[in-house]
Parts: sequence; structure tokens; C-alpha cells
Amino acid sequence: MILTVVETDAAGATEVSLEAVTFARALARRAGGPVHAVVVGPRPDGLVDQLAGHGVGEVHHATGDAFSAYGGALWAAAVQAAVAAADADAVVAPGSPRGLEVMAHLAARLDVPMAANVVGLGTEDGTADGTDDGTDDGGALRVVRQVLGGAVLEEMLLPRRPAVLTVAGHAVQAEQVPPVPVTLRDYTPEVAEADLVTRVVSTEPAAPDLSGALTSAKVVVGAGRGAGGAEGFTAVAELAELLGGALGVSRVVTSMGWRPHHEQIGQTGSRISPDLYIACGISGAIQHWAGCASSKTILAVNTDENAPMVTKATYAVIGDMHEVVPAVNAEIRRRRG
Repeated sequence: MILTVVETDAAGATEVSLEAVTFARALARRAGGPVHAVVVGPRPDGLVDQLAGHGVGEVHHATGDAFSAYGGALWAAAVQAAVAAADADAVVAPGSPRGLEVMAHLAARLDVPMAANVVGLGTEDGTADGTDDGTDDGGALRVVRQVLGGAVLEEMLLPRRPAVLTVAGHAVQAEQVPPVPVTLRDYTPEVAEADLVTRVVSTEPAAPDLSGALTSAKVVVGAGRGAGGAEGFTAVAELAELLGGALGVSRVVTSMGWRPHHEQIGQTGSRISPDLYIACGISGAIQHWAGCASSKTILAVNTDENAPMVTKATYAVIGDMHEVVPAVNAEIRRRRG
């Protein structure tokens, strides 16, 4: 049985949690078992039915006054109780700040290794998403995960049970399935005093999240230092509009105040997974690559043929973005009449 840690907001399960459920479903399909979910604290209306539509057959809901606020060790205690009750073979969580913290606590409690930022299951030939069951002959779970900010993929063996892992954000697309019969099991785990030491004691309204258009876009046009200044984004913004996409930028652009932070792509910005990413004047440092590595196709426009973005891209145009992009825009407008 594969147990998935599900984070929630007012609307239900978060997007990255549903991605983790989809990954867990693929793992369970190979292993021939069911998918369960564990939810800690308040449970939004409609959450159980939502999870049933993603293949979850049982929802373990940790209740009690102690779980009214978030705490890493506290949530880990609740997840550990669900692991024991359900006899889980693997525990999967989203690669969010909370997911990473909770799973680190859980792995330490269970004395098992943890794999962070997993993007797929490993195979005998060292590739991801193969056709076998993701285990070696000794029964160890093989996973492929991102390391060095997403610049390198590493295969890791998880020989002990339960296997504990987090799924990198947007490495898997959340997919619904025909709803399955689902059971809700409320439980109140025992909580040690030590687990209550560190908890969230107050919250403040977050600033509006304006990155939604960027993270959900099928086409993203990015620009970096090569834009030259705040006035250098007219052509790339026009290209994004012509392609029905979104504009993204590198960290140096936001650091210099040329564009707002919600447009930033990278380890400290948004992680994108569009069908097409056009990176203009971006060198492709590890920090930026961590945010765009999941793009299906990457087209780089750069004057430096040895820039990391050029060498990693699917296609590349060696040239000045201020000459190439306006020419592309003009050709698109011409063909559209």
C-alpha cells in the first residue's frame, strides 16, 4: 500500500499534493496495491470525494486539538501513526517546504533513508519511468531524483520499508481517474510533548500569488541579463502574447529590479513545465535550470554558443535576442495576415 501525505487549502488538496497522488498511483499500479492518503488537521469540504477522483481508496484523517496548527514533528507523528495502521510500503509527499520537513522527520523516526525531489522510478538501465516495477532483485525501490538544483539526475535505492520520498514539484502532471470507492478513517494520534515544541503560532495573509499564469502556461518566453535593462522586454513580451503564453525571467532580472519577482523562474522562483520554453538571453545557471528543467521542449536564443542553456536546449538560435525575437514576431504577424 502506498500512503500519500496530502496538504490542503480552502479549495481542497493542493496542486502539488495531487501530483504526488498521481505519482503514488503509478507506483501502486506497478506494485499491485492501493493508494491511501493522510490528511492532518482541518479537512476541507469535498476533499474526500476529490481524492477519490484521483484514485485514493482510503483517507486517514488525523484529528485533535494539537493538529489545529502546523508543526513538522507534530505532522510526522500523525503520518507515522497512519503508516503503522495501514502497514504502508511507501510514503509519498509533495516536494513542498512542509512535505520536505515532515518527511525528513518521518524518515528519522522510522530510521530509513529519504529520497527528496523524485521525478520518476528507476529501471535496470538507469533511466526514469521504465516498464518494470521500480525495484531491484533485492526488493529495493529505485527512484530517479533531481540533485544540484535539478542540473543532475541521480538514481537512488531505497532498500528499507517503508520507502520515504518526496516528489519534485511539477515533475508529474496531476491526472484524474474515474472515482473509486473511498473510506474515511478519523483517528487521533498520541502526541509527545517534544512534538509540540515547534509549531506555527500565528499566520498573516500572504501577498497575492501572481505566478499562476506562469506556472500553468503551455508556452513560456523567458528573458535574462541579455535583455539589457528594464526597457528590453518589449519584444519578448510581444512574443509571449502572440503565442498565447506567459513571460518569465531569470533571477538577475528581478534582482536588478527590471521585472517583478512573480515572473521569476528558478530555484527561488517558479518551477515551470510548459510544452515550449523559449529562453532569450539567459545563460542557464543551475539556479534557473532548476525551475525550467521540466519543460518538454526548450528553445534557446543566445549569443554564446557555449552557454549552459544553449548546450542543454532542444534547439538553439545563436544570435542577439534583440534581433532574433523581433524578426520572429514579424514573421508570425505576417503569416497571420
